[in-house]
Amino acid sequence: MLPPEAEGRLNRARILLVDDDERNLLALSQVLKDTAEIVTAGSGRQALRHLLDGEFAVILLDVFMPDMDGYEVAELVRMRPQTAGIPIIFLSAIHKEAEHLLRGYSMGAVDYVFKPVDPLVLTSKVSVFVDLFNARRQIEAKSRAEQELREAGYRAELERLRIESELHATAARQAAILEALPLALFEAAPDPTGRLVRRFIAGDLSKLVGAEAGDLETGALSWEDRIHPDDLAIRPPLYDRSTASVVSSEYRWICADKSQRHFFERIVLLADGEAAGAYWVGTLVDVTDRKNLELQLVQSGKMDALGQLTGGVAHDFNNVLAAILAGTNLLGRRAALDESGRRVLDQVRQAAEKGTDLVRRMMAFARKQDLKPAVIPVASFCESIAGLVDHALGGAITLRWSCLDKHAAIYADRSLLELSIVNLILNARDAMPAGGEVEVAIAMASDRERSRLNLGPDDYLRIEVRDQGVGISTEMLERVTEPFFTTKEVGKGTGLGLSMVAGFVQQSEGRLEIESQPGKGTSIRLFMRASSFADQPTVGSRPMDNPGVPSIRRVLLVDDDPLVRVLMAEQLREMGVSVVEVGSGEDAVDYLQAGNGNIDLLLSDFAMPGLNGMQTIERARTICPQVACAIMTGHIQESFADAALRGVPILRKPVPGKDLARLLGIGLKLESVAN
Repeated sequence: MLPPEAEGRLNRARILLVDDDERNLLALSQVLKDTAEIVTAGSGRQALRHLLDGEFAVILLDVFMPDMDGYEVAELVRMRPQTAGIPIIFLSAIHKEAEHLLRGYSMGAVDYVFKPVDPLVLTSKVSVFVDLFNARRQIEAKSRAEQELREAGYRAELERLRIESELHATAARQAAILEALPLALFEAAPDPTGRLVRRFIAGDLSKLVGAEAGDLETGALSWEDRIHPDDLAIRPPLYDRSTASVVSSEYRWICADKSQRHFFERIVLLADGEAAGAYWVGTLVDVTDRKNLELQLVQSGKMDALGQLTGGVAHDFNNVLAAILAGTNLLGRRAALDESGRRVLDQVRQAAEKGTDLVRRMMAFARKQDLKPAVIPVASFCESIAGLVDHALGGAITLRWSCLDKHAAIYADRSLLELSIVNLILNARDAMPAGGEVEVAIAMASDRERSRLNLGPDDYLRIEVRDQGVGISTEMLERVTEPFFTTKEVGKGTGLGLSMVAGFVQQSEGRLEIESQPGKGTSIRLFMRASSFADQPTVGSRPMDNPGVPSIRRVLLVDDDPLVRVLMAEQLREMGVSVVEVGSGEDAVDYLQAGNGNIDLLLSDFAMPGLNGMQTIERARTICPQVACAIMTGHIQESFADAALRGVPILRKPVPGKDLARLLGIGLKLESVAN
């Protein structure tokens, strides 16, 4: 940055003195030095070069000069646009005639001064042009400054408009986001009583609470009045000095229809002070869907855990039941019992059979039962169900059927489907102690239902059981498909009915829906895969094989449970078969490797420590390729669907005597009991 005096010198007007006589140049410079900055040139060419370096206020030009006279220099100055406007004063000592004066004026001169020059006259004349030059420069500078100010103003205005546009766009974008998101913004401050008063400032409150949004916005309804009392009691205090400036909480909000929504609230303290002077802003986010998903995940995890537990318990329980049933059958044939002893034995057998049915229900809930799907005509299905339940409904209950398409068919396991519908009808009967009507409706699922339930491309039938009973509360409705949970009185139900139905439907790749209102009844819908009569053979269309005379003479029995092994061996011996008993897969392999290859059948339990049943069979086949093999199990495993098990009969524990006899009669020609 230059000092003011230096900047002033740089901005002084300049005078160009052109004369071939140095004495004249010196004299003129002394006369005009206080008027402006002096630049001298000893020839016309030198003068033209100076004119290329910048502006001049006036040119004092000698007329008579060698090489290029003043007239020629003036003509060249006027031809150049950058210098054409510079005033020219001719200096002459000899050409005083009118002819020369006219020529000088025609060349663009503004004045004609004769030598010797009067200093006062020359200074006055030159000062006029210097003042005009300075005035012009000031006007130009002012004009440039004003132009710069105008341009700066324009730029500032454009920037302001741009910022306003961006702010409007940002506000609109934020408003659109707030409208789309399930949240609301509010300001809050305590009233004189210390009660928090909210003013909602952004977000679509109607999406959060529905019709009550207007009352909340006007203040007719206080938000705090609807917070669940249990959650309000544990809410972090806002006025406690030890509380941080940001308070977060999650609570339930009770709607006008008594339903509940879950909100996550975050409040930020803006103005500190006493309780009455505090001021907050905050956000409310509707997390109801998230909470529902969390509950569903928890419920799903609980059901999976219960399914795993149920499957494991069923496996062990089946072994116990197998031993009991085998023992009662053996005692019934071998022991000489009187009438009383025979009744006791029959009661034990019936109890074991009930236990078997209970295990079957548990396996249905765990979705690990063995399904035998087939085509079931709707008409015959309705007839068979009616025959099963008519005697159990009593005179106060009316069963009404509504089958819109009796030519349709269901593709499912018939016995389990019948058991499921019978369970639902009997539950409906129990829900109407004073009597009423139970309706069973079967129709094709609508496109809307198929889309809502994501049923896939196949056709589905809807089997609906409706009653007019006491109904089920919302809290109970979430648990009715849990095993051992029942809404009935103690001793009136096992809690396995609906869980068995739910497990069977899910294993059949169907869907189960339950709707109920207390005091108005319950509707349970099963969506099962539909089929035409031509799709699959109907139930009972394949004749049963006749076991005939036993073709198996020597059996290697493998089971790690000694109780089951002993009783199963006795059953086989009663059928005229020689039995070798071993307690593990390794013992069976050792027995065959020892050269005891005269075994007709290897009958092995599946779940054993060490080698399991399938591994035992694979090892046995490498030693004795001709030996027949079969598997016994009390628990269905996913691995049974593997292709390696095809061709190996599977017997479900407890093994009925007729299935055992059939196995002995037809060997490997018998398909699995599960098929």
